Amino acid sequence: MSNRPIPLPRAAFAHFCQISTRWMDNDAYLHVNNVAYYSFFDTAVNEYLIRGGVLDIRRSTVTGLVAHSECHYFSPIAFPEAIEVGLRVARLGNSSVTYELAIFQTGADLAAAQGRFVHVYVDRETSRPVVIPEAMRALLTPLVMPEANG
Repeated sequence: MSNRPIPLPRAAFAHFCQISTRWMDNDAYLHVNNVAYYSFFDTAVNEYLIRGGVLDIRRSTVTGLVAHSECHYFSPIAFPEAIEVGLRVARLGNSSVTYELAIFQTGADLAAAQGRFVHVYVDRETSRPVVIPEAMRALLTPLVMPEANG
């Protein structure tokens, strides 16, 4: 029996961020290079936090640092292609959040890739872990999905 994850469906995610692939995302094999997927994940998380009013990249005293990341690839995507990044929260701790994300081709029900980011929230000045601010916790709570496993 394999421990390899299987692609999740759209219904497993609570929020979606639309992103267009870029010419520079493609590699010599004519598909989006693996490193770009992490950029898509980071964009989706930060887009959600910024639009939700809980992250100001210039003024916020609390910021998230990546403590862990991983990605599993199922099918290639390529430029030019519009994609959607599904976002959910697997674990909402005191000072950390485990975000689960998936890349969907437009109209596809199953993920082309999926992964997770663990962000530890820290004081911007000291880089020491802090309790996740209440406004951020309130914004993230609706993303905690029953299917998410932390």
